[in-house]
Amino acid sequence: MKAISITTALAAALAASTASVVQAEQVFNRIASFAVATNLPEGAERNAPTSAEIITASEDGNTLIYSDSPGKRIGFIDITDARAPEAGGIVSFDGEPTSVAVAGAKALVAVNTSESFTNPSGVLAVVDIAGREVDATCDLGGQPDSVAVNKDRTLAAIAIENERDEDVNDGQIPQMPAGDLVILSLKDGAADCATIRHVTLTGLAEVAGDDPEPEFVAFNGRDEIALTLQENNHIVIIDGKSATVKTHFPAGTVELQGIDTKRDGSIAFTGEQAGRKREPDAIKWLDDDRLVVANEGDYEGGSRGFTIFDTTGKVLYESGAGFEHAIASIGHYPEKRSSAKGVEPEGLEMEQFGEDKLFFVLSERASIVGVYKDTGGEPELVQLLPSGVSPEGAVAIPGRNLFATANEVDLVEDGGARAHVMIYERGEGEAAYPQIRSVEKDGLPIGFGALSGLAAADKPGFLHAVNDSVYSSQPTIFTIDATQKPALITEALPVTRDGAPAQKLDVEGIANDGEGGFWLASEGNSDKLYSHALLHVNRKGEIKQEIALPEELRASEIRYGFEGIAVVGEGDDQVLWMAVQREWKDDEKGFVKLVSYKPSSKEWGAVRYPLEKAEEGWVGLSEISVHGAYAYILERDNLVGEAAKLKKLYRVALADLKPAALGGALPVVNKEEVRDLIPDLQSLNGYVVDKVEGFAIDAAGNGYVVTDNDGVDDSSGETLFFSIGAMDAM
Repeated sequence: MKAISITTALAAALAASTASVVQAEQVFNRIASFAVATNLPEGAERNAPTSAEIITASEDGNTLIYSDSPGKRIGFIDITDARAPEAGGIVSFDGEPTSVAVAGAKALVAVNTSESFTNPSGVLAVVDIAGREVDATCDLGGQPDSVAVNKDRTLAAIAIENERDEDVNDGQIPQMPAGDLVILSLKDGAADCATIRHVTLTGLAEVAGDDPEPEFVAFNGRDEIALTLQENNHIVIIDGKSATVKTHFPAGTVELQGIDTKRDGSIAFTGEQAGRKREPDAIKWLDDDRLVVANEGDYEGGSRGFTIFDTTGKVLYESGAGFEHAIASIGHYPEKRSSAKGVEPEGLEMEQFGEDKLFFVLSERASIVGVYKDTGGEPELVQLLPSGVSPEGAVAIPGRNLFATANEVDLVEDGGARAHVMIYERGEGEAAYPQIRSVEKDGLPIGFGALSGLAAADKPGFLHAVNDSVYSSQPTIFTIDATQKPALITEALPVTRDGAPAQKLDVEGIANDGEGGFWLASEGNSDKLYSHALLHVNRKGEIKQEIALPEELRASEIRYGFEGIAVVGEGDDQVLWMAVQREWKDDEKGFVKLVSYKPSSKEWGAVRYPLEKAEEGWVGLSEISVHGAYAYILERDNLVGEAAKLKKLYRVALADLKPAALGGALPVVNKEEVRDLIPDLQSLNGYVVDKVEGFAIDAAGNGYVVTDNDGVDDSSGETLFFSIGAMDAM
């Protein structure tokens, strides 16, 4: 079955979610984020990487339990007050927890204790939830991956993957020993190790049938177990009571069209992939007769979406590229993943919320969760939820109208975001995210991301934005209609040079030239052969003039250059002002330059701007914009989450912008704080992002802010776009 345009469906869902509350629209909104490093015990190394991979909840819904493989532990989060989650402690193991499930008062934890790929081993640990203690362990005879419990808590199933070594034979299988499935009995949540039964899975799959690698398990109401063999591109249905294979079938392939297949610094949905293997990861039962699988792919697959099967293997629905397109329409497309698996759906969850049967598709690379309503036929995309970096697992708690994600990536070693558990609540109201999305052109979304600069357009509520060097093959000027909610990117104008997409640019600032064209500021990076420059672009996006920096500036340059551009005056009196992000070699510490350029006379000048002091990291400028008698400047640190301290808007009187000639003493300007943006950045209950990059005042005098999502590379991908209201009132 061919998928319809899911971006169109998403647009309808977003429109519905912003309708009047009288219509009682039910939406999920994030209400809290919990950095799992908060759960580290006293004396533990705070900067050691943590993770939150698979997550479940206690039966009363008041405690979340997640696996932290790098730390060889599981963690507990008290969500009695879901809006204020509290650290609940950990339980450590002599191995790596790979999965966790709850049965009554016990948590069943699959633990990998393998000494090598060729000698795999593992145990099922039974943990008392209240006491935070390991009651017992069962030897599983191999390396476990996923664990599931049936509805009446009498059976547990564990996928024994015995995963391959990706450094051997380019990761190709077969690589022995083969995996299998373990089934055992439970009593009051405790595992009866003596009842362990191994279900042999060899000889079933068409791909490397002698080396099955089970990935994910799930029970239906008839105690049938659905099992994915990801690398084998196969699905198996097992009777849990008799531990016998009932049926099995290949996951098959997908014909993909309208996808981005090149990792080339641009988003272009013009490619196709024929016969792409699904290689499913997570699997869930929609009912006793239908299955939904997330097609992550592994070494040959990755069809970028999800599929609904019946138990005979008949495809009831195939998402194709629709899920990916919906994600791209909100700026979360991971361009650096284009050549492989696109948005990489990996995790799944399914539960009944009121009258709605919902399933949740987790995109690891895009850091997004798609919320779908099961209609019995073609599912309906109702929301896209922002997650932390790389959601791996999720749990729904319908009794409390809650949903939570576990996000596995911890960027502490790079100074980035920590691994997080994020909590959402379903209720009446409006969807808080996305705050900006794109329209479709010719049935495909306008791909965007890494928005790095803003400028006012010629009418109230409309702006222009640019992207930075993440999309080095296609710098673009976007038109934003901020009168809509979410704001809409309605046009994408490529920046060109000699009729071809401009290369080697890092556009960080944009301003209107007063004649229908634009001035752009490009930040240099000599390591990548980028030059610091000013660009004059006409209304068609064609570069008509490229102005290099004078020698007085170039002699002291570093890569942290122009981060914004603004225009003061008209005609021969027009002056361009550029904000330099960091101190250059000739700057006194704590001061950066605001650089001026007068096109009519080609004169350069500058003033000095005093930076706030940085307790950690660095502080620099991100934007400059002009309105009335002031130049408005974004100043920020490069820190995220709780470490972030400075994300502020300041202003400098235009009367004080009296540039002196370069090479001599420069006057220091006075600045005035206008707004602390950290409360705005916290309003969606995620962690504070570092890159507040764009600011502009529209034709009606209202200020708008946008953040740079780094093209979803080592980032949650969230683009925050919001108004701070009338500037003349500040």
